[in-house]
Amino acid sequence: MNKKQPFKISAQLIWLSSLFLGVIVALPTLIQHEYNIYEVIANSTITFVFSLFVWYYNMLTLPVYSNHEVARGFSVYPLLKNLLVGILVMFLLSYIQQLILTHINFGPVMLMFEVRGVLINLTFYMFIHMIYQSYQNQRVSIELERSKMDNLAAQYELLRQQVNPHFLFNTLNTLKYMVESNDEHSVDFILKLSDFYRFTLENRKLDLIRVEEELKILDAYVFLLKARFEEGFEVNVQIEKPTQQTMMPPFTLQLLVENAIKHNIVAPNKTLHVNIYKEGAHIVISNNVQPKITPEASTGIGLENINERYHHLLGKNIDIQPSTTTFTVKLPLINEDSHY
Repeated sequence: MNKKQPFKISAQLIWLSSLFLGVIVALPTLIQHEYNIYEVIANSTITFVFSLFVWYYNMLTLPVYSNHEVARGFSVYPLLKNLLVGILVMFLLSYIQQLILTHINFGPVMLMFEVRGVLINLTFYMFIHMIYQSYQNQRVSIELERSKMDNLAAQYELLRQQVNPHFLFNTLNTLKYMVESNDEHSVDFILKLSDFYRFTLENRKLDLIRVEEELKILDAYVFLLKARFEEGFEVNVQIEKPTQQTMMPPFTLQLLVENAIKHNIVAPNKTLHVNIYKEGAHIVISNNVQPKITPEASTGIGLENINERYHHLLGKNIDIQPSTTTFTVKLPLINEDSHY
């Protein structure tokens, strides 16, 4: 992931604008025929220094927005705090001027400086936060576009895996064998195969579906696998009705079952057991580990695909817990009213 660029304002803009304000406040006095040059210099210097302070103090105290906080907009508390700090700093600068130019009446001059300081502070605060808000909005828009691109890539990879040539080849071979042997379950097999690909076409473009629908997809998929592996493959699902009303990205369970078959021996004398159940705030998919003698190369794309979708939709990651005896994946529950 690329490192985020920090928000910055050109130092040239900061110094030139502060110098400009210092010159501007001196102009009315310079236009007059009689003036004290030391007072003019002091007046301009205080304005210049205070403007620099306001610039850098506002930049230093900018809030760190998260994606969900950008839309909150203007906040009064930081403004009041900045104004209070600005009043104290301007009072200090006015007091330093009084120590240098003792003939100046401190009260009226200090009041004039304080009013000027408040105006400068308000102007710079609004300007900086307007730019910063625009910067944050643009950054969030870029992140959303990147998220959309990642999601499209994940959907493409998901579709590619669903129409897996090896799975289709093995399934059709199983069907051929069943038909040739006059297996009474041939019609059921064809119907389940039809159901599975119908589910694929109907749900592949959705971000979320109910767990209840996901279990229907899984049921069709498991039926096809059972026809091929028979007693070598068992799936035990224990998901109660309330949990079935929660949401998940489509084909998540099917991908995890496919992943288990890909990396483990599936045979009548070495049955692969897959258990699916609810545990706390997660749906858990666990299988016994019995690695193949010649393991297939693992790209990690399937698990990464699932993790990316959960991260984009819920802001959470899946929990992968491998061990020597079991491989477990925990999926966070997504309620219908979740913010995603």
